[in-house]
Amino acid sequence: MKTRLAVIVSHPIQYYVPLYKRLARRDEIDLKVFFTWHAGQTAVQDHGFRRPVVWDIPLTEGYECELVPNISSDPGTHHFFGLRNPSLVNQLLAWCPDAVHITGWAWMSHFVALRSVSLRGIPTLFRGDSHLLDSSRNGLRWWFKRAVLERVYSLPAAFLYVGGANRAYYETFGVKLDRLYPCPHSIDVARFSDSSGQFEREAAQWRQQLGIQEGRPVLLFAGKFEQKKRPLELMRAVQSLGDPNLVLVLIGGGELESEIKVLAAANPDRFRVLPFQNQSRMPIAYRLGDILVLPSAFGETWGLAVNEAMACGRPVLVSDRVGCANDIVDASCGRVFPWGDITLMMQAANEMSRDRVKLSEMARAAALRAWAFDVSVTENALMDCLLKVRAK
Repeated sequence: MKTRLAVIVSHPIQYYVPLYKRLARRDEIDLKVFFTWHAGQTAVQDHGFRRPVVWDIPLTEGYECELVPNISSDPGTHHFFGLRNPSLVNQLLAWCPDAVHITGWAWMSHFVALRSVSLRGIPTLFRGDSHLLDSSRNGLRWWFKRAVLERVYSLPAAFLYVGGANRAYYETFGVKLDRLYPCPHSIDVARFSDSSGQFEREAAQWRQQLGIQEGRPVLLFAGKFEQKKRPLELMRAVQSLGDPNLVLVLIGGGELESEIKVLAAANPDRFRVLPFQNQSRMPIAYRLGDILVLPSAFGETWGLAVNEAMACGRPVLVSDRVGCANDIVDASCGRVFPWGDITLMMQAANEMSRDRVKLSEMARAAALRAWAFDVSVTENALMDCLLKVRAK
């Protein structure tokens, strides 16, 4: 008999959809995804990019899904009351799931569903990616957070931890070993790989159009232009500490966009600023750089851009406050630097970019390592958790 697995998630997320498609193809699973914000067909305001976004790849095909009405006056995942779906629990129970996979609890509807389903004895598999790499563990706020999370985390039957920092987070709030299951953050690596070399050729043409001479080392920043990711600090470091031949390409948008453009305009030889690029362009966009740099100071729960860049055969340079740093990055394919030491970051960037032979070796290692975080690995890990939880 098939296991009926329901998934509760805010909206179609490009990183998660490949997993839903794979699960839906399995003979032993009936899958249904319940969206609590939107179903991805129309543009929705992205608070990080500061613009409406609709992805240009299909995100609701290949699996069964249902949009649950959201009555929030300010819908979205940026605050607790952004997901208010009074009919969620009834719609979920009407489908008669054997287990429920819930992504995130810090929205009203997700918390209510987690509590309601757990109290009914239906196994819940909880997935989040929080960590404590940038958190203070002192004071009243910490005491309150700990008290709340210990109660919330008493509800799920299982926790799908995405990496070491995420596992340590759950353990801190009282989750025992028998409820912890590895289930890494992953991407569809095949979508970014390039066996024919077409993506590399298109990236080379794009570099030429941007006026970047062949042979110049290029760092790449791709993501939201926001304080926590520190793109301005990266630009200033490249300007003052980087190899004079080094170019920094920044792709994205957000609150710091105007400041980034002003700084770039003052030194057009060192910087190229490109607008938000949609999903179909990202396998080419990552290949504009020789090295992806993610210098985040806080709030970087994982950093899936790292997975994607490595799948494109690009070494990475990330701060130690990026959630994935200790899981996916090793000396063969990148470097991890102390988040507050910009000088050390640029030393690593200069060393990596100057040795072109070593850089090529790291590129091959990055592409190979990316497969350890492919969606197939997450699929198998989730199925292992589901079987064990249902057998209890």
